[in-house]
Amino acid sequence: MINFAVLRRIASVVLLAGALAGLLLTAVQQLQVSRIILQAEVYEEAAAAKAHELAHAAASAPASAGAPVAAESPEHEHEHEHEHGDEWEPANGFERTAYTVLANVSMAIGFGLFLAAAIVVSGRKVTWRSGLLWGAAGYLVFFVAPSLGLPPEVPGTLAAPLQARQFWWVMTAVMTAASLGLFVFTRAWWCKLLAVALLVVPHLVGAPQPEVHGGVAPEELAHAFIRATALANAVFWLALGGLTGFFYRRFG
Repeated sequence: MINFAVLRRIASVVLLAGALAGLLLTAVQQLQVSRIILQAEVYEEAAAAKAHELAHAAASAPASAGAPVAAESPEHEHEHEHEHGDEWEPANGFERTAYTVLANVSMAIGFGLFLAAAIVVSGRKVTWRSGLLWGAAGYLVFFVAPSLGLPPEVPGTLAAPLQARQFWWVMTAVMTAASLGLFVFTRAWWCKLLAVALLVVPHLVGAPQPEVHGGVAPEELAHAFIRATALANAVFWLALGGLTGFFYRRFG
């Protein structure tokens, strides 16, 4: 039978904790992460402009050499512009910040739902202090473990196909979560052995990698982005865990 009181409690906890943690993540990102992204986008736009100039020069080379070139039809020209045109993105400033807040709060509520569900299933009492441990577990599951194979990437970084990266990320997160659960909630030796296997298998398989590594942004900027993102996610997950534990106990 569905316990609607528990569902209301979880919904209240997730909405409050998720909203506050998402706002905190946005604030932390604005201090350093967003600045690095904007710098990387400058390099990305410069590289795209250079590639466009080279392509235009290569296309016009036969005409300058005297070879006949057919005029490009309006339909083909429109198709070319649509294929290589800039995709829509929010303008820098208030609009971009507003979309970032919306995305971060939505993400925090989603992760908060996973966290609250895990707390309920565990059957253990939770406070803001123990909530910090749950948040640390979330940080390990959803950021640290996947980042060992797929570190955060600045704009303009070469990467493997998106679908392959998403599959490996989900596999790694699920196996890491199962591994931590076995370590914490079981005592049998074979469960501990299985936990170790689940922890290392994704990394033995290996994350999908691009054929050529590199990017348009300087390597120092890429490393700074990894450090800044790791710090921002640590703050986010500890806040989400602590707030979830606090509100869960308060509404209990």
